[in-house]
Amino acid sequence: MPDASSRVCICNTSPLFYLHQIGQLSLLRQLYGRVLTTTEVADELNAGANVGEDVPNLREHPWIEVSPIKIPSYLDLIADLGKGEASVLALGLEHERRSLLVIDDKLGRRIARLRNLTVTGTAGVLLKGKQAGRIPMLRPVLDELAVKGFRLHSQVVTDLLAIAGEK
Repeated sequence: MPDASSRVCICNTSPLFYLHQIGQLSLLRQLYGRVLTTTEVADELNAGANVGEDVPNLREHPWIEVSPIKIPSYLDLIADLGKGEASVLALGLEHERRSLLVIDDKLGRRIARLRNLTVTGTAGVLLKGKQAGRIPMLRPVLDELAVKGFRLHSQVVTDLLAIAGEK
């Protein structure tokens, strides 16, 4: 069941890609209800599809809304990030304190926190899915992520499993 708050979940390319890769993309809808992404992220996914990557087709997931940036000048405030990350941060700033950004990029997460935005990542979504009873065991899902090329520091994995009540 999605959060009852008016918070909107704004998702970057990497979480959409990896959640799709492991068959857990629907967790975003189940946990957060309203999910937004940006035109720039949609473009990155389309570019991946054009070179044969297994990426989610956003048209097949109508619950993921593609939203253009209304204040493009925000993109200029966010240096040293890719277009996808910068656009997700910009959309988060447009939604002010009502947004949850799902972003894996370390610099992007740091900038989001400096801007007082709430942030999580792919692993955080999976942990929340475990806590909500949507994923029976976290370890096999994290292992599958690793097989797909997603990198998590071993201490982060240990901490996630401890929080999830798994050893």
